[in-house]
Amino acid sequence: MTLYTEDPTQTLTGAIAAVRFHEVGKLYYFGSSHLPDLLVGDFVIVETARGKQMGQVMKLMRADEDDTPREYKPILRKATPADMMMQKLWKAREVEALITCREKAAEIGGYENAKFVAAQYNFDGSLLTFLFSAEDKVNTTRLRIALRRSFKAQVELRQIGPRDVAKLLGGMGACGIPRCCSTFLTDFSPISIKMAKAQGISLNPSEITGMCGRLRCCLIYEYEQYVEARKGLPKRNKRVGTPHGEGKVIDVHPLRDAVTVLVDETRYVVQREDIIPLDEYEALKAKAEAGCSKHESGGCDCGARQGAPAAEATLDIEEDEADLDSGAVTPPTPRPERPGAPGADRAAPESGERRRHDRRRRGGRSRHSRRRTDSST
Repeated sequence: MTLYTEDPTQTLTGAIAAVRFHEVGKLYYFGSSHLPDLLVGDFVIVETARGKQMGQVMKLMRADEDDTPREYKPILRKATPADMMMQKLWKAREVEALITCREKAAEIGGYENAKFVAAQYNFDGSLLTFLFSAEDKVNTTRLRIALRRSFKAQVELRQIGPRDVAKLLGGMGACGIPRCCSTFLTDFSPISIKMAKAQGISLNPSEITGMCGRLRCCLIYEYEQYVEARKGLPKRNKRVGTPHGEGKVIDVHPLRDAVTVLVDETRYVVQREDIIPLDEYEALKAKAEAGCSKHESGGCDCGARQGAPAAEATLDIEEDEADLDSGAVTPPTPRPERPGAPGADRAAPESGERRRHDRRRRGGRSRHSRRRTDSST
């Protein structure tokens, strides 16, 4: 299989073909390694769950481009000019078949709530499908039996949703251009009222409802952009600081990257870089002034309580100076009784400054000098 690119000297070989059965429809993938001369735009005959169908090749892929390798049904053959002519003849009979279906439904009765929208033949007329819409599930057994007596083809009745009905009927949308579903949408994404709220659209049903009676498909087009733009902006009723003073946010403009702030009964449009979120600022300030909550017992090195250890050290120095002035002698710091005592090997050695400080507190003499004096006396 060869796909010709813009450069005539380059070719792309592959084994998977993406086939589309309707003008605006989904792509279905089939194996095509046995058709080396297949090109994009060719019509092919494939076997589907609804019998043999004719589709058009829209894309060719290599086998290694498939993220989830699996077995594909092979393309049966390329469509011939006779197949193309036969499809046009059967397509011309679809309107007559739809009228017959509506008449049979009226004769039998019980299908007043069902709306028969379209009739579709496959390329050789062996399968006839009637599409209808209804609010509730409809039992079509009697109607199917009656239609099989009127048509030689295999008859199927398939219920579709209101969006599929709008896609089949086409027409103009509320914006004044052809409906998105009938021009380029191949699949319907889930739409929610939350998307309209995020974009600041009025919740008036006439403004958010499409011609199909459901929420408009275009509500999802810019929803992600609005969500990303709102992340850096404060919400409504938030207290913020602005160049005009402290105020309250009364409206958000995501695409303008700004908000409307009410300051002393005056409204200002403030850009995001000029906004100070006061609630978050005050919370961070209070947390910083509260000190460290993890090392309150001492040994804190996170910098949150740098002032407290300094004050305690000053107090200790003042007490030591008072002891020296009064001539009081502070007993030495007790040491472990034996080398193998728990924690003895982990004890930090005393610094020279600490030892000198202890000697001054004991009267300027070391323990060894006191022992020599006592033995001489």
